[in-house]
Amino acid sequence: MASLYRASKSLKSHRVPFNLLHINTKPLRFDTAAYLNPIFGWTQCQFFASQFREDPSIDLNQFPSDRIRNFSIIAHVDHGKSTLADRLLELTATIRKGHGQPQYLDKLQVERERGITVKAQTATMFHRHNYLGTDANFLLNLIDTPGHVDFSYEVSRSLAACQGVLLVVDAAQGQSYEVSDVGIMHPELTQTGILLTGQVGYVVSGMRSTQEARVGDTLYQTKCTVEPLPGFKPVKHMVFSGLYPADGSDFEALSHAIERLTCNDASVSVTKESSSALGLGFRCGFLGLLHMDVFHQRLEQEHGAHVISTVPTVPYIFEYSDGSKLQVQNPAMLPSNPKMRVTTCWEPTVIATIIIPSEYVGAIITLCSERRGEQLEYSFIDSQRALMKYRLPLREIVVDFYNELKSLTSGYASFDYEEADYQAADLVKLDILLNGQPVDAMATIVHRSKAQRVGRELVEKLKKFIDRQMFEITIQAAIGQKIIARETVSAMRKNVLAKCYGGDATRKKKLLEKQKEGKKRMKRVGSVDIPQEAFHELLKGS
Repeated sequence: MASLYRASKSLKSHRVPFNLLHINTKPLRFDTAAYLNPIFGWTQCQFFASQFREDPSIDLNQFPSDRIRNFSIIAHVDHGKSTLADRLLELTATIRKGHGQPQYLDKLQVERERGITVKAQTATMFHRHNYLGTDANFLLNLIDTPGHVDFSYEVSRSLAACQGVLLVVDAAQGQSYEVSDVGIMHPELTQTGILLTGQVGYVVSGMRSTQEARVGDTLYQTKCTVEPLPGFKPVKHMVFSGLYPADGSDFEALSHAIERLTCNDASVSVTKESSSALGLGFRCGFLGLLHMDVFHQRLEQEHGAHVISTVPTVPYIFEYSDGSKLQVQNPAMLPSNPKMRVTTCWEPTVIATIIIPSEYVGAIITLCSERRGEQLEYSFIDSQRALMKYRLPLREIVVDFYNELKSLTSGYASFDYEEADYQAADLVKLDILLNGQPVDAMATIVHRSKAQRVGRELVEKLKKFIDRQMFEITIQAAIGQKIIARETVSAMRKNVLAKCYGGDATRKKKLLEKQKEGKKRMKRVGSVDIPQEAFHELLKGS
């Protein structure tokens, strides 16, 4: 980034008349060098002129690299990271005490409603300190990171730019872009015109798509020779779900909303897909269930999108008798009656580390056993705390494991996991049929031992949300050709005998038989509308 310094004299306050190249680097490893900070400019990709606040009193030239400190705040959820960030902003006079609302750096509505940090936020602070017997001005770059395990990607790339942390305890083808603005977050966007070595800030470029660059790419001035940064490990998606517009005509609006949102959340993968039940939509990959839930909420709050989500799933591998393998991210893509026999099924697993008060050990052992967990370690940290390690199928923890863990331990459990190998499992595809027709958006993959229970729960939930029609609706759960659960929504019946006052019973019987035949025809050709609430209910557990 030293090249930015050489170009600083030609910079203007609202337009920067020089080009930057960026290099898409191969993701070799995490790099912990202290001066990778400028890459964080890519975490904010869309800026508007109304957000800029120019401060002519800021002179970044007075801060050489030995007067810059880059640090992050790391802790579990609800341990006060954002509150500590508020106090630091006040102590350095970056904001006035009591100014604005608490958790000042939590900008998203979903963050304020849930009381969690979703996106890592950066704030530049200035502080005068006695250093080696002399009062000196220091530039402090603070990164407030998320605490939930779903957002560990945000934390990992934050650490790569830090010299230290506050731990709260209890090369490819380059592309040319014109830069229109450079500045720092103070903590609002503040134009400075330059960024020097070791400084953290933002760069506004002429990129039109998030696919043109990713976090970890190297920016450098045109005609300069630089060694690209090593970049970051590509994110590995743990949960997949389909997103469809509630109204089919809103597909383009949803597409635009997802594109804008992924500009600010590069850890989401998006591919187009179609469903016979829901029409055109998107198959999205997320880091976890909370990450998926937050993404949905941001779509609705920030972009006014109304979406239907399918049941979340994880990537499976199916091996057939001819030796071929199929990776399945969408259960609908797995044939219910394949021509070739499935010989082996593989599911992803994780190594989960759980720290709990000793009195909850029995309940947690039962929970992990119900989730098909294999105990790897069980020890006591001290007289009051126990540590357990389990190998768990990823599918068993992506839906409601974390919430149940917190509930059983009154919120005192600490939970983290890391990816492990695939393991063989007896898996089956569970189809939901409405009047004999499969609903592809409701298909799921489950362990055979749980298929009966899951199928029964799904059909019972659907019965509560599907409205009665003039014809009977049969709801079935099936594994291949075998029906394992069934519920029936009875038809609304018109009183065809209302005008029959007495008379021969034969005429009444004839009218009832005629009505019965008519309902059979309606059942064959009638379509069943599935309300959004039914899909939302399925998301709560399967």
